[in-house]
Amino acid sequence: MTPYEQHAWTTAYLDKIQSHKLPTPKSAALTLTDAQICRYFDSMLSSRLLDLRSRLLQAKGQSFYTIGSSGHEANAVVAAALEVTDPAFLHYRSGAFFIERSKQLPGSTPIYDLLLSFTASSEDPISGGRHKVLGSLALAIPPQTSTIASHLPKAVGTAFAIDLSKRLQQQGQWPENAIALCSFGDASANHSTAQGAINAACWADYQHVPVPVLFLCEDNGLGISTPTPCGWIAHSLSPHMQTFTADSRDLADVAQAARAAVDFVRKNRRPALLHLKTYRLFGHAGADAEVAYRKKHQIEAELDEDPLLYATALLLQRGIYQQSELLELVLKLDQQTARVAFVASNKPKLTSAEAVMQSIVPKAAAQKNTAVKASAVSTEPATAQTLEFDKHNLGKPQHLAKIINWTLHQAMARYPNAIVLGEDVGKKGGVYNVTSQLVQQFGSNRVINTLLDEQSILGLGIGLAQQGFLPVPEIQFLAYVHNAEDQIRGEAATLPFFSNGQYQNPMVVRIAGLAYQRGFGGHFHNDNSFAVFRDIPGLLLFCPSNGRDASLLLRQALELAHSEKRLVIFLEPIALYMTRDLHQPGDNLWACDLPLSEEQLPDIGTPAIRHHHLDKPTDLVIISYANGFYLSCQAQQQLAAQGIAATVLDLRYLVPLHIDKIAKAIGQTQKVLIVDECRRRGSLSEELFTALHEHKPNWYQLSRLCAQDSFIPLGSAAYTVLPSVAQIIEQSILLLGENKQQPKLEQVG
Repeated sequence: MTPYEQHAWTTAYLDKIQSHKLPTPKSAALTLTDAQICRYFDSMLSSRLLDLRSRLLQAKGQSFYTIGSSGHEANAVVAAALEVTDPAFLHYRSGAFFIERSKQLPGSTPIYDLLLSFTASSEDPISGGRHKVLGSLALAIPPQTSTIASHLPKAVGTAFAIDLSKRLQQQGQWPENAIALCSFGDASANHSTAQGAINAACWADYQHVPVPVLFLCEDNGLGISTPTPCGWIAHSLSPHMQTFTADSRDLADVAQAARAAVDFVRKNRRPALLHLKTYRLFGHAGADAEVAYRKKHQIEAELDEDPLLYATALLLQRGIYQQSELLELVLKLDQQTARVAFVASNKPKLTSAEAVMQSIVPKAAAQKNTAVKASAVSTEPATAQTLEFDKHNLGKPQHLAKIINWTLHQAMARYPNAIVLGEDVGKKGGVYNVTSQLVQQFGSNRVINTLLDEQSILGLGIGLAQQGFLPVPEIQFLAYVHNAEDQIRGEAATLPFFSNGQYQNPMVVRIAGLAYQRGFGGHFHNDNSFAVFRDIPGLLLFCPSNGRDASLLLRQALELAHSEKRLVIFLEPIALYMTRDLHQPGDNLWACDLPLSEEQLPDIGTPAIRHHHLDKPTDLVIISYANGFYLSCQAQQQLAAQGIAATVLDLRYLVPLHIDKIAKAIGQTQKVLIVDECRRRGSLSEELFTALHEHKPNWYQLSRLCAQDSFIPLGSAAYTVLPSVAQIIEQSILLLGENKQQPKLEQVG
């Protein structure tokens, strides 16, 4: 027999019903039918009993998440005002919303599904046991984790993308009349991410750009222990958009406000705010002892304002249920929840690293070997037609920036759903003209000038991807991505993981960065650290050093995003954008021809090899990327003049490192110099040094040459903290002078 344990609150609740200790309803709710009230009440009560059951399970070590929805259950009424095809990005206190929306899809089992999530079962239909998330592909609820407003930018991006689909006549994930719902708490409203997202929506709306997003602020007056000043939400958010308000203790009030808000957004395609007064009951989470920061009488007073008690009182006042019937209903639902919890808690769990990691890479990619060659681009219009705007340069070797620009033109013609977006990418053509002429050829709906806010740029990219577009966001400088890195780390990259591969965020994020810029310095423009990307599972990081590789790798990145739904960072070395010469002025050795469209793409992870031309075996291999590869090629010639045969490898693929392919490119050479323009601490050289040693212990004699652990200063001083050609030559000679039998000591310049 299934054990049944009743939570103390449930016992007290039944007693309140039996002893008539319920509050007086806020209104008679004459605008609601009995059937509506019953439906809302069922969703609210089910959510509450799930919260309480989760806490009982946690005490037994069977549930692992107790941030509940208690006091917020009136969001079920908001769910009822929306369509099941309206994408909903939910606050973690939205259990009742989830249950109510499930009722719009026959056959749904929300109580069982949520309990599978609470108990971290591998049969959880959304995350597969990886996290307690409110999400469902069928219910149009992309899963969110316990973030602080980081889902708002992508909600805005999704709203924008819905109407963009209509303008471009492309069918998307969500229908043309859909709106995006985004819920968050009053404390989260203060976060820069929330402020940026709301500002972005209003910025677009001010220019009459459709952004049909409904912001639902569930205001319970607390940010864990920090009170929200009375009236703050209305003061800070309401002036910026049409606002609707409601008190969650009055279901009719909530229903009226929710319907009005939804109708306003759907009809006008404009953002709006639904400000819902709620209550946070039982603390922030199971481990939160409210008595440590709140007076006991405050806690008790809020328990008396419980919206569920007001909904219960309304049921009895309207005569929908008799007292005995209601008691029986509550008890039966609680017992049913306990039985389902017992079943869910005994369902399988994830038991291996392989199972946990199965959804890091989107399913579309997991079904393929990501090391195989991506299909060559072959279906875009003829190059001459696509690049007609620059016909006087066609057929001539070009620098990196020009080749990337041409490749972007080809890609926009190849993929009708490709969208380039970012600050100044339109008529200006970007800071370095890399997006020049794109807007003239493909229009402002496909080349979007954004506001100056990296969180919004990336959020827009995520939203576009959700709708079925192929976004190519541009971040102007590498240092600027640090303002918004959680949009990549916490949102885009984690979505396949937390949805068991059901949702993906395919996009190619172009970032101009790295050091060695001349005449334009300071660490915000000469940023030589991309360590953040090396710590994000599932992400790919490509970094070309020359135009030819840039074209091939960008085509490959776009194909991976298009076909395998991958998230790719495309890091472009600014200092090499306009570089044409390698050894001396006018030699034009770093300029490249645009590869043919049908040219085969490289194997992912395979480094490019620049062989020496001496008639002797290789003395050492120099491994680098971007500016370091360029400098190493200069050093290669000077070393050759001294009779030293150095082969130079350009990694190109920086995350993840395919060490087997790198080792194959090194061959039997033992002496290896790693030249890394990033800082010694936290740079790629650390991983490469370790991985080579692990791959073939005691074989390689490894040495590192890195930038100093310093920010990059202005002017010529910048080159004092970065690797130089002279240092590469010096360290190569030092490495060759070592006795092979000596311990392999790390060298750092």
